[in-house]
Amino acid sequence: MSRQTDLALTGLAPLIWGSSYIVTTELLPDGFPLTVAMLRALLAGLILLALVRHLPGRDWLGRLLVLGALNFSIFWAALFAAAYLLPGGVAATLGAVQPLIVLGLAHLLLGSQIPGMAVWSAISGMLGVALLILGPDAQLDPFGAIAALIGAASMAAGVVLTRKWQPPVPPVTFAAWQLTAGGLLLLPLALWLEPGFPRPDLNAAIGIGWLSMIGAAATYYLWFRGIAKLGPAAITGLGFLSPLSAVLLGWLVLGEAMSALQMLGAGIVLLSVWAGQRAQRVLAMRTASPAAAAR
Repeated sequence: MSRQTDLALTGLAPLIWGSSYIVTTELLPDGFPLTVAMLRALLAGLILLALVRHLPGRDWLGRLLVLGALNFSIFWAALFAAAYLLPGGVAATLGAVQPLIVLGLAHLLLGSQIPGMAVWSAISGMLGVALLILGPDAQLDPFGAIAALIGAASMAAGVVLTRKWQPPVPPVTFAAWQLTAGGLLLLPLALWLEPGFPRPDLNAAIGIGWLSMIGAAATYYLWFRGIAKLGPAAITGLGFLSPLSAVLLGWLVLGEAMSALQMLGAGIVLLSVWAGQRAQRVLAMRTASPAAAAR
């Protein structure tokens, strides 16, 4: 399978994640973000475990708890805290620092090189996200800002460690293990902080089903597959497609207006994703063959 196909499959994950906002607001009850996150991760993980029928060995339990916490428990908890304390645009813009953190951690933990164009594409992607969703009345709550940055750092560390700690199993099995671990870690937190989750009606069942089966099981399989095949630095910039997808779905489904600045931001996001992939492709060519990169 070609690199472009791998990138396209991996890019489907953040595009689908962009639907989480509209599914949550339109189909799910308000006030239970941690419970929804727990159900999303745990249901997806258990269903995938039932399909793969492969449990991790005892020597992997500690690393899976760390990965589950970084990729899901801490990340989603910080994300929801930031969403409560900050306007959505501010939270998403601060969270968009994640690709820069991934580049730094990949260099420190994996010895990956950091192309200058990759850094600039990450910075321009943050600018594009800001133009796309940052409103003129946005205010910065310091605790919300800290939560958003913790979430970005948690997910970045999870992405890099997912590549560093690669078990000899298919990506779907690795996704099942991490989702289950993340859901189990969120379970006591959800029961403690959010008691009284209402019995799901049809809309809520559809929403939870979408978030768990498509928005978690399928997408994280694709995401972890991309990390294994392409590396963290190559796939992290694709995360900019998530806020772009959320805004486009709001425009297409909910009839929300798009301003000229938002359209400019969308263009910058797409350009930054392209530039980041070009930087990684040139680096891969130089590493494989200096002569090939000169052609």
